[in-house]
Amino acid sequence: MTAIEHTQKPAGAPSRAHASGDNRFKILEATMKRHQYQPDALIEVLHKAQELFGYLSADLLITIARSLKLPPSRVYGVATFYHFFSLAPQGEHSCAVCLGTACYVKGAAALLAAVEHEAGVKAGATTPDNKLSLMTARCLGACGIAPAVVVDGEVAGHVTAETLVEQVREMLQKTMNDER
Repeated sequence: MTAIEHTQKPAGAPSRAHASGDNRFKILEATMKRHQYQPDALIEVLHKAQELFGYLSADLLITIARSLKLPPSRVYGVATFYHFFSLAPQGEHSCAVCLGTACYVKGAAALLAAVEHEAGVKAGATTPDNKLSLMTARCLGACGIAPAVVVDGEVAGHVTAETLVEQVREMLQKTMNDER
């Protein structure tokens, strides 16, 4: 049994606290209960888990799989398919470069390479100081403004390598100044 112990309880049974005492599990449990532990609520439950914990750990995915009576492989498959979900702790800032066809044709690979070089991290990873998570997306649905990126949740289009590197540099600089 994993560190996260969870069994489905009968309707009306009192909510069992997580062994760690972490209230976030109680909130997640309430979300699953609201959806009546239906497997088709998987994406909503994963969203809530990500919101609560910041990322989806392997133990958390197993807990969700057991609660929704789904194979762990299906839960993992959904969590890794969608760009929004993260299986590792994220940095203070985030940068996602779209690598969809329109963005790729308009230079997204050069954007990604420039940010990787500037931040010293490869796509899919977080800088060692946890300041920046660099990601790629299959498609942001913003093809008309290609190449597109999402920086700290804000979509930007017609981005150049120079402007993106400058934006990343400013974010990292601001973070360093805020710590002083």
